[in-house]
Amino acid sequence: MFHDPDYVRTVSLKLSEVLNDIGVNERMILKRRRIFLLSETMSTSYNSLKGSNISNYHFGSKSEGSTTIGLESDIDNLICDNEVNVVHELNEYQHGRRNLLMIQDETTSPGYCLLQDLHGGYSNHHTVYRGKLLLKNTLYTDLSKDIAGSVIDGPAISSQGIEGCCDQDDVLAFPCKSWPREAWPWLERQGIGKWPTEDMKRYCETTGYFVVPCSSKNGQNPEQLEWRISTSQAERCLMFSLNITQIRCYILMKMILKAFINPQCDSVLSSFMCKTALFHCIQNTYSNNWRQSNLLACLTCCLVVLQKFVRQENCPHFIIPENNLMAGRFSPHNKHKCLEVLQNIIQSAGLKLLEIPIDDLGTRLHMKMIMDEPLQYSHTPEEMNAAISAQLLNVFTEGISIDHKFLLGKITPDQNEQVHERLSNIMFAYTTTYREMGFNSLEKIAFKLHIPLLSSSLGSVIASRDIYTTNSISQEALAWFTVGLDSDVSSGRLKLASALYCARDMEMAEFVLRNTEEKYDLNTVEPMCNCYFYVTKHLRRGFVNKCNSGNEELIKHITSFCIRFLQCEICCVPAELQYEMFRSTQEDMSERNERQNERNDFWMNWAVVDSLPYLYFLQYKTYGALQRYRDQQHALAKLVIATESESNLRHRETALNLLGQCMEQENRHMDALACYMKSLDIRERNNAANVHVCRLLNELVNMQ
Repeated sequence: MFHDPDYVRTVSLKLSEVLNDIGVNERMILKRRRIFLLSETMSTSYNSLKGSNISNYHFGSKSEGSTTIGLESDIDNLICDNEVNVVHELNEYQHGRRNLLMIQDETTSPGYCLLQDLHGGYSNHHTVYRGKLLLKNTLYTDLSKDIAGSVIDGPAISSQGIEGCCDQDDVLAFPCKSWPREAWPWLERQGIGKWPTEDMKRYCETTGYFVVPCSSKNGQNPEQLEWRISTSQAERCLMFSLNITQIRCYILMKMILKAFINPQCDSVLSSFMCKTALFHCIQNTYSNNWRQSNLLACLTCCLVVLQKFVRQENCPHFIIPENNLMAGRFSPHNKHKCLEVLQNIIQSAGLKLLEIPIDDLGTRLHMKMIMDEPLQYSHTPEEMNAAISAQLLNVFTEGISIDHKFLLGKITPDQNEQVHERLSNIMFAYTTTYREMGFNSLEKIAFKLHIPLLSSSLGSVIASRDIYTTNSISQEALAWFTVGLDSDVSSGRLKLASALYCARDMEMAEFVLRNTEEKYDLNTVEPMCNCYFYVTKHLRRGFVNKCNSGNEELIKHITSFCIRFLQCEICCVPAELQYEMFRSTQEDMSERNERQNERNDFWMNWAVVDSLPYLYFLQYKTYGALQRYRDQQHALAKLVIATESESNLRHRETALNLLGQCMEQENRHMDALACYMKSLDIRERNNAANVHVCRLLNELVNMQ
């Protein structure tokens, strides 16, 4: 059957159609790559603003576009400390950086090295070995103690098993600008596929490499001393050069790995080994073989190569082939079982693919083969593309939220003037750098997404000072508010409306609120926040459908950030919301410190509220001040509905606290008490509802 060209062609084309239907197509691959490249650019620029010389990279399946929803791939983050300079020779030493001398000799495994600390700056993490001060690869192990659900997995601090969240591997690394000497022969090696091209190799040579804290399985040195050489930048270049058939072949290998091999073989094989087998196949086959009508044969070729690697217990790293990725991984039983499973899959001539449950691949392929029709109960290709797009935008937007949170946390001392000065300096640096960037550069796009949120914060800091001194808002503050209006659908506008309300400019506040409500499409807009970990419930159908029509520019039209007020913005915050700035008792603070969670919980020292309930709350207060009582009651009704029914509110307890105070103003004291008790059910500690309950009970007692 496998030797029948018509059979191979038919199965290959149907298989290609199925993969296209589940989102493995050029458009979605490019969208995945764009979002993750932009995300790493934004994280790196935020680190720079915080004064950290750290670069963030998203390597692996997510950023390559070599995954599907059903594969549930990890997020692989490489965090590169640019304060460090790894050198081969002492003449490469750089003043002002921590220099580490790479040592490779007969005792180090291929693809690994030792690092001699030329400064002695890591006093708790080095040891004298063979007369040299060597840096131990346990340098960052202690960090995992502060991360919920984290374990050490090779070089990574891995966050696993958190409900509703992808597993995440954070690898900490040091950079080396030159190309690894062990990889020099690769630059000259050429296979019949004439891939990688000479241009690609020359580019890869400029990317340098990283060293990551991981020892080899068969090293002669103490386990905690070896560091692994990582050519992730070059490997990304190779992945980005692949055509759609090659990407699909890799994804099928990962599905086979997940569905058949690893469940029976104790996960002895990795997706990186599959990628390595793919690279070797592409290098050693003619390029015209890699076409959609030949997908089944290409997949078989890769599986045969992988089988050979297992048989020899040697999977040579593509760039540093002396580095055996399979060294020390197999027991005799696992090796035998792995070879048996691979042989069954290869001999099945594609029939085993019908048993793959991931993304309904097997069922979809079966229906394509026998009926040439899509499954009636399955998601359509358009729905799959929309779901992937929505997932990408959701993760990306929450990344913006968490970057904004940590930057505000970094620049927030108690003094208003220092916050004003620091935010002003950041905005000046941003605008100066922005003008120097290329028109369509990722850095420029990242800056355009950062600036509005920070502008609103700066405008509010200035306005708070203005209101305190003159009970009005200066033109400078209004100018910054204007820059921040389009951060998303609502948060920038609501910050402005809040300041206008506090300055008693009710007519203008009402205008801004009405404009915000018009833009806030309840069928489309999703709340976005990353103040704390939250499992996002089902996204709105309108949001998902809109996501399929664009990229990051949709943030301005279909997302709604939470609103953060620093304590120095207190004069822009209505009295009812000010309680949130003082939610934590001394006991609460102690409990936060005991959990070692203060580095994430600092937002609890601010007033933070979701946009939609805050919109209706401000309308309630503004219409009351304008004596428009019918509109005020409509706003209260909408606040009740939003607080109770909006599925993805992150700060529902705060919305309930605001609603409770509105109920008090309506003399509905028992309804108010019910709101506060619901709030405490959501967050027992660090909740202003504790104050409201005591205050309300005191009032009720005195009334009696």
